Amino acid sequence: MKIHLALLLSLSVATAAHADETTTEVWTAKCKSCHGPDGKAQTQMGKKEAIVDMSQPAWQQAQTDADIREAIAEGSPRNKKMKAYKDKLTPAQIDALVAYIRTFKKG
Repeated sequence: MKIHLALLLSLSVATAAHADETTTEVWTAKCKSCHGPDGKAQTQMGKKEAIVDMSQPAWQQAQTDADIREAIAEGSPRNKKMKAYKDKLTPAQIDALVAYIRTFKKG
């Protein structure tokens, strides 16, 4: 029983690590060029488009998960250059990005 439990735990950790790696890959491919590696939007495009710093506590508090999910799926209502990803990402990938964005919170 102990071996079975240990195997299940190790598989869960491996699956979570793979999910995190996949989310990081999606962020890098789809989001990082504008939002930066840390959500602060200190990139050339982020500065040009005056993209909000998603690490700011006020932004994190003002945005619900549903708001973030909708912006990813439908495009940003604030910046028309942000494309809708509902046809390019699965709902699970979008949910993972929402969780990833929540890790940017300062403090």
